[in-house]
Amino acid sequence: MKTAAVRLPAEWEQHDSTLIAWPANKEDWPGKFTPIQWVYGEIVRYLSRNEKIWIVVHDSAHKKSAERVFWKNYIDPSNIQFIIKKTDRGWMRDSSPVFVKRNKKTEAVHFLFNGWAKYDNWKLDKKIPEQVSHALNLPLTLATYKNRHVVLEGGAIDSNGSGTLLTTEECLLDEKTQTRNPGFTKSDYEKIFKQYLGISKIIWLGKGIAGDDTHGHVDDLCRFVNEKTVVLCHEDNPKDENYFLLNENEERLQSETTATGDKLEVISLPMPSPLMFDGMKLPASYANFYVANGLVLVPTFNDEKDRTALGILSELFPDRKVIGIHTVDLVWGLGTLHCLTHEIPE
Repeated sequence: MKTAAVRLPAEWEQHDSTLIAWPANKEDWPGKFTPIQWVYGEIVRYLSRNEKIWIVVHDSAHKKSAERVFWKNYIDPSNIQFIIKKTDRGWMRDSSPVFVKRNKKTEAVHFLFNGWAKYDNWKLDKKIPEQVSHALNLPLTLATYKNRHVVLEGGAIDSNGSGTLLTTEECLLDEKTQTRNPGFTKSDYEKIFKQYLGISKIIWLGKGIAGDDTHGHVDDLCRFVNEKTVVLCHEDNPKDENYFLLNENEERLQSETTATGDKLEVISLPMPSPLMFDGMKLPASYANFYVANGLVLVPTFNDEKDRTALGILSELFPDRKVIGIHTVDLVWGLGTLHCLTHEIPE
């Protein structure tokens, strides 16, 4: 019997729910942990109006701390459910399974999360796909290739829902820094993404933005907004370290087409002014937005370009409310809205 084709849905397709993890690791936001729970509360407040929210918490005490924030923010808890599971970091975009469709049914694919091939505290997070798929009652497929469990984070890829995928060479092909799968080539990834995600066309960008702790995640750089259109971050200042790498990525996209042969339209999304904290450049990017049912949550940075970015995305998502979420504190954890969420398809 022929196996049904698998498909990686686009983020803007209808969701069953959104998965997040309530903040727990104070080392992710040193000196700034206290306000982070209120940022999460704001995110949950908007999302829970439009879809169900699954929240991973460590234990009953951790659950109660989240519920206190909901009560103080007048958040209706009826659309919120909890998964009791200890985590190391809680960035659900990267540690949760990738959700695909087969015969109109949702399945979970378990890629290995290993702390972005950088940190040691990931032994708890690598078990998240099993816990989440069990809670959601979804079949779980282990992603293996050449007798190895394939390492991949959700933030490293972006799909148009019709067989085309964005990623970067810096993240998946670098053999010296934060190497995910030593020895894997573009041809290897083509086979992996075809088998497990139904991808027939990979668009390879070069490097991710400066300050990105993950070493090249595409969700801080370039995102699909419909099947034929992407937004790509653009830097106007030639003295900024992002200037040349973003221009190089723009050149790569000029002649690109989708898996269905359509020419790719590229829309420029501004970069906010450099955001520094404790001598370190943070990966502040408007591209780290999250598309949910009926709305788009966009990170904002108290920057004059906030309004421009919100305006561009409002035009690209005319049927959704585009809402800015203040993430100056959140980005100190080296990620924002897309990094901490993961959609679960309808």
